[in-house]
Amino acid sequence: MTEPRPSDLVNDTFPDSTAPVTARPSMDDLTEAMRDVVDPELMVNVVDLGLVYGIHLDDDNNCTIDMTLTSPTCPLTDRLEFDTEMALDGLVNSVVINWVWLPPWTLENITDDGREQLRAIGYNV
Repeated sequence: MTEPRPSDLVNDTFPDSTAPVTARPSMDDLTEAMRDVVDPELMVNVVDLGLVYGIHLDDDNNCTIDMTLTSPTCPLTDRLEFDTEMALDGLVNSVVINWVWLPPWTLENITDDGREQLRAIGYNV
């Protein structure tokens, strides 16, 4: 008789991620969750970078986010979309990012917290 592997002894149960979200999150909840989405190049969250222009939630808890990038040629949109979906999982039923380019992003969009984070990693802002 062989000994059971440690992984055989684990009996994790995971919540049903296919069940629709019925509790309506607040805008503060959604904004706070978006702080988990970090720009992979600047290593600061998209909220404090000022990349999130708006968050909209419909009556069925489907979320649309107006967001921009530091550069229209940024190749990381897929990564940001994935990270956004993961950050909002369990809060909303679906997420769509509406990539917007006007007004263009500038350094003035960065929050004071974002500036501190950038300074901590060596940027002069």
